[in-house]
Amino acid sequence: MRVAIFASGNGTNFEALADDKRLLESGLEIVVLVCDKPKAKVIKKAQDRNIPVFVNKLSDYENRSQYEQAIVEKLAPLKIDYILLAGYMRVVTPTLLSQYPGKIINIHPSCLPKYSGLEAIERAFEAGENQTGVTIHYIDEGVDTGPVIRQAVVPILDTDTVDTLEARVHEKEHEIYPEVVLDLLKKFN
Repeated sequence: MRVAIFASGNGTNFEALADDKRLLESGLEIVVLVCDKPKAKVIKKAQDRNIPVFVNKLSDYENRSQYEQAIVEKLAPLKIDYILLAGYMRVVTPTLLSQYPGKIINIHPSCLPKYSGLEAIERAFEAGENQTGVTIHYIDEGVDTGPVIRQAVVPILDTDTVDTLEARVHEKEHEIYPEVVLDLLKKFN
């Protein structure tokens, strides 16, 4: 199964996918990393693994549609089966969605529908919740509204700070995202 991974930041979810031996042995082929931030740490992580990188900045285009059209054109010859969003901090629009219907998967640091959008971990912590979590879902035209594939709960402990909670949420992300992709591979092959 040929995938493109989209990321904007440090690339810890990228690493969790790229370094999972079960995925690689089951036929996962990461064909390209698409990144919207030229200085993102994930770029070096992809380069270190000999994965091609396509850096595409929104500011280089007149609008989001043109930005995504450039991505569509880059991906077309690569014959991508799925797009895995791994900390990609842009809302996907119909330009990309229409080319990959039901083929774009996102990971979000909350149990959706609660705390969709940005700063989900911090908002759950500040609201005094006793738990938050991780959701892996298909992308649709809304923000974090697509069909849920899997969720996992992460308790918020009395001793937690935002930083410790964030670390535990990310640990859970790194656990379940590869599992979801492995399930997808089993269905795909």
